[in-house]
Amino acid sequence: MQHEGHTHTEHQHHEHGGHEGHGGHEGHEGHTGGHAHHGDAHAHHGHGGGKVSWSMAAQATLHCLTGCAIGEILGMVVGTALGWGNMPTMVLAIVLAFFFGYSLTLRGITKAGVDFRTAFKVALAADTLSIAVMELIDNGVIALWPAAMDATLAQALFWGSLAISLALAFVVTTPVNKWMIGRGKGHAVVHQYHH
Repeated sequence: MQHEGHTHTEHQHHEHGGHEGHGGHEGHEGHTGGHAHHGDAHAHHGHGGGKVSWSMAAQATLHCLTGCAIGEILGMVVGTALGWGNMPTMVLAIVLAFFFGYSLTLRGITKAGVDFRTAFKVALAADTLSIAVMELIDNGVIALWPAAMDATLAQALFWGSLAISLALAFVVTTPVNKWMIGRGKGHAVVHQYHH
């Protein structure tokens, strides 16, 4: 179908302007070929959402879990050893979980040569939701578990409830991380600095 002048070609060119290697699209029949190729390019950059594996999500969650576990255990040990009440001990554990969770991410990003301020912003964006979900599940389980909050460091209940609560937190947080990475958020942001 003939169009007067170059209206259709110009429209195609403007629509795909900025994509090097598309060559103006004069040779394409219709408009669909250009759009299909454009969609593929987005999928390769990780915006498609369907490319995220459970393994990738589990690795990101394990990274958060490591920092959370260090903070949780240290907070519980310090609070219990000092004879603090349940609430101050839990608050300390949560604060330390966030601290160590962010610290592990910061360490990895600054190693890639990124300045501290940028690395800190990336860590906040990557880990905040993940750590928050993990802490909610973890502390929720311990709070609801009969006598777990009152268990001492020498009791199996203390360590058993902590281990089970962290395991449940991992199971719940993994799909959250998968969803975030699929949207180009969370640990997808961190991966940009490792390549």
